[in-house]
Amino acid sequence: MKKRIVIALAGLALLVAVLSAVKFLQIRAMVDQAKKFAPPPETVTAAAVTSDAWGTALTAVGTLNPVQGVIVSAELAGKVVSISFEAGMTVQKGDVLVRQDTSSEEAQLPGAVAQADLARTNLSRADQLMQKGIIAKVDRDNAVAALAQAEAQAENIRAAISKKTIRAPFSGQLGIRQVNLGQTLREGDPIVVLQSLEPIFVDFSLPEQQVGMLRTGLPVSVTSDALRGITVKARITAVSPQIDADTRSVKVQATAANSSGKLRPGMFVNVAVELPMRRNVLVIPATAVLYAPYSDSVFVIEENKGVKTLRQQFVRLGEKRGDFIAVTEGLKQGEPIVSTGVFKLRNGQQVIVDNTLAPDFQKAPAPENS
Repeated sequence: MKKRIVIALAGLALLVAVLSAVKFLQIRAMVDQAKKFAPPPETVTAAAVTSDAWGTALTAVGTLNPVQGVIVSAELAGKVVSISFEAGMTVQKGDVLVRQDTSSEEAQLPGAVAQADLARTNLSRADQLMQKGIIAKVDRDNAVAALAQAEAQAENIRAAISKKTIRAPFSGQLGIRQVNLGQTLREGDPIVVLQSLEPIFVDFSLPEQQVGMLRTGLPVSVTSDALRGITVKARITAVSPQIDADTRSVKVQATAANSSGKLRPGMFVNVAVELPMRRNVLVIPATAVLYAPYSDSVFVIEENKGVKTLRQQFVRLGEKRGDFIAVTEGLKQGEPIVSTGVFKLRNGQQVIVDNTLAPDFQKAPAPENS
């Protein structure tokens, strides 16, 4: 009995050993096959590192302001009897906007004019009498003062009538109407916003370290999300002589043409002051960069015996313009790199270059739907 058990155990042990050996050989064969397996080459687009001369620019964030802007308001209290404008319309300097009730002043004016005429007649009579020695010089002086007082009273009434006819102080575009017909205005009550939009100011600030590079007449490029890819050209017209002690920056003002009226006061814009000096930089397509928190990198294409492989190269980036970005460290001119789809690649991977569907990279791209 014991002999049979021993034989059974020995047979079982032998079976386990054989199965283990077979499984070991299978796993080793799979490992060897995995080591020898080479994935198929990835098809990529390629571009060469090129050299370009870029103009130096000082960038900032700015705000648009009108050359002239004011809230037209009432100078004197009075009832609105006529409104001669519509909200948003363009007006010329001197155009009547609102008329207030002047019936009281117009009723007083004839009496004031009559008093002035009488005072003028009295002065003429006083001159004749003084020449004949009938009256003293003080009587003539009183007549002169009476005339001046009467004329001032008449002019005061005329001025009140004129101030109650409210006109545009300059040419520009009106905002939203803030008065209604029949409304009684108090002194200083707003009527409508009036702003001159052509040209328009671009106000921004730059660090004090860049003050020495600034001068009037330098070209400025203005862009904004509201302009849908349009770049507006302006020129610096004023540089503040004082540095802000809190921000250590200088205020700069540029003037831009705005015949289309697309630029509006208060609009947020990006500003780039174009300096006359130019510098040579190495540029690559921005889509060739694999961005990462630890460092940015690109994939350089290396060829050995007709086989193209990738080498991940860490780079330091500079300014971006359009579809291109400058590289300050890590690459040499003429090196071929992968231009698109870098997120799916890895170091040492074999590739095939096919630029059939490569995008057309430009420094000033214009999207078709803009």
